[in-house]
Amino acid sequence: MIFYFTGTGNTKWVAQQMSEAIGEELFYIPDLMREERYTFELKQDETIGFCFPTHGWQPPRIVREFIKQLTITKHPSPRSASPLGSSTNTHYCWALTTCGDNMGEAMTILNKDLATIGLQATTQFAVVMPESYVCLPFMYTDTEEKEHAKIEKAREMLPHIISVIRGRENQVVELVKGATPRLYSYVIGAYFNAKMVNDKKFTVDEDVCIKCGKCAKVCPVDNIQNTPPEWIHNGRCTSCLACYHYCPVHAINFGSITRKRDQYYFNKRGDQKS
Repeated sequence: MIFYFTGTGNTKWVAQQMSEAIGEELFYIPDLMREERYTFELKQDETIGFCFPTHGWQPPRIVREFIKQLTITKHPSPRSASPLGSSTNTHYCWALTTCGDNMGEAMTILNKDLATIGLQATTQFAVVMPESYVCLPFMYTDTEEKEHAKIEKAREMLPHIISVIRGRENQVVELVKGATPRLYSYVIGAYFNAKMVNDKKFTVDEDVCIKCGKCAKVCPVDNIQNTPPEWIHNGRCTSCLACYHYCPVHAINFGSITRKRDQYYFNKRGDQKS
C-alpha cells in the first residue's frame, strides 16, 4: 500500500509510477481522511510506502495528522491479527518526498511521527521536481527549461528507486537535504508550518474569475466554496497552492506577492509525458 498526498501534481505523478511498477495499491490521504478511514490490514508480502511533497522543509501537516491516526495490522495468522509495532514485524516500509530543490530533515521528522505507530521508513528517497511554492520573496516557479530538466531527471531516477523497493533493500537513503538542513526544517520550517500555512491571504479578482469552479475541485481539503471562490477559514488549508496554480485565468492570488509570479502544475505545458 502507498499513502500519498499531492497539491500541484508532482507527487501524484511519482506515486502513480511507483504504484504501477511495484503493484501496490495507491491511497490518497485527503480521501481517506474524508472517509475517516485510518485502519488498514497488510496482506502477505505487502509493503508500506509514503509519498509526499516537502512543505517548508517538513512533511505537510495533513500527512502528519493522518499518520497520528493511522493504525496498521499485520496479515492475520490463523489465530489473530497482531499490531504492526510488535517485535515480529517484518513488513518493509519506505518513503519518498518530492521537493523543489532540497528537503532538509523532512524524513527525520516523518520517521519520528511513524515511530509513534510502530513504523520506520528504512529506505528513503528525495526526488527533485519543479518548484511550486511562490509565496515568499525569494521563491519563484522554475523556468520552463528547468521544469523539463527536473522532470526528465526524475523520470531517469525512478527505475532505480523502483528496483530498490522491489528488492526490499533496507537502509538505502538517497536524499537532498541542502546545506543547512536543521536550520531549514527546525527553524525556518517550524515557523513556516506554524504561522504561514493558512488561507488568510488568498483573494480572487472577481472581474477576472470565470466561475469555472476548478479551484474548489482541486482543493485537497475542501476549503473552497462557491464561485467566485470563498475560502472557508476552517484551519484545514495546507498552503499547497493548488487553487492558485490551477486557476486558468490567474484570478487567485496569495496577498500581493503572487501577482507577478508564474503558475505551475504537473503537465501544465501539455508536452510532458505522464
